[in-house]
Amino acid sequence: AQQDPQYSQYIYNTVAINPAYAGNRGVTSIVGLHRSQWVGLDGAPRTQSLSIHSPISESKVGLGLSIVNDALGPSQETYIGVDFSYTIDTSDKGKLSFGLKGGGHILDVDFTRLNLFDPTDPRFSQNIDNKISPVIGAGVYYHTDKFYAGLSAPNLIQTDHFNESNNSNGSSFVAEERINYYGIVGYAFDLSDQVKFKPSTLIKAVAGAPLQVDLTANFLFLEKLHLGAAYRWDAAFSGLAGFQVSDSMLIGLAYDRETTDLGNTTFNDGSFE
Repeated sequence: AQQDPQYSQYIYNTVAINPAYAGNRGVTSIVGLHRSQWVGLDGAPRTQSLSIHSPISESKVGLGLSIVNDALGPSQETYIGVDFSYTIDTSDKGKLSFGLKGGGHILDVDFTRLNLFDPTDPRFSQNIDNKISPVIGAGVYYHTDKFYAGLSAPNLIQTDHFNESNNSNGSSFVAEERINYYGIVGYAFDLSDQVKFKPSTLIKAVAGAPLQVDLTANFLFLEKLHLGAAYRWDAAFSGLAGFQVSDSMLIGLAYDRETTDLGNTTFNDGSFE
């Protein structure tokens, strides 16, 4: 049900889901993130991402590179994508960017990690090793000094991952990549000279799964301390904190606690990011 990686701190990791964001900060930016989801549950998702993006000189072009590793149960997926954006001025304050992502997706599945109902089932007799599929994504992103909004689909190709060596039925497959659509919007309010209020929303839609809506409220104190909370609709509450170590470095932490039945179990200690 969860295919693309999930991020609570999406406002700092926007380039991972929208290629049009590449270069929009006006400086070279590097973002590293680790997420351990549902800590204590064997096989729960673990995600690492590393992104670098930058505007190109004085042009309207931005370039980026993103690497995402996502482990879930018996599977491990690695996404490698190159991001390209082109920005046009829509007004004195507004900028509209169009983005494209191109790259590849590598899938590994270790069936020995499964508790098989039928150990003799030939479909699980040989692992999937380094199954490579193409990735093509697109997005648009609009922003001013205080407002931003974007729409994107990081991968527009619905790839069927076959276990060809063991599966003679051409109509069945081990896994299918479905298109994940993202919408993001946010605004920065100046409550005083020392406090800013920065609400944001992320909406994620994919066929076969409930609509996911993240509602986030962040406060910035003295241009240094970030504190906030978030609610993932019918799924989890989150606490967020960040500290601006210097003008060029921010460190952050998020903790999610599920509101579903899974959150009430003794083997789930929440999610850390």
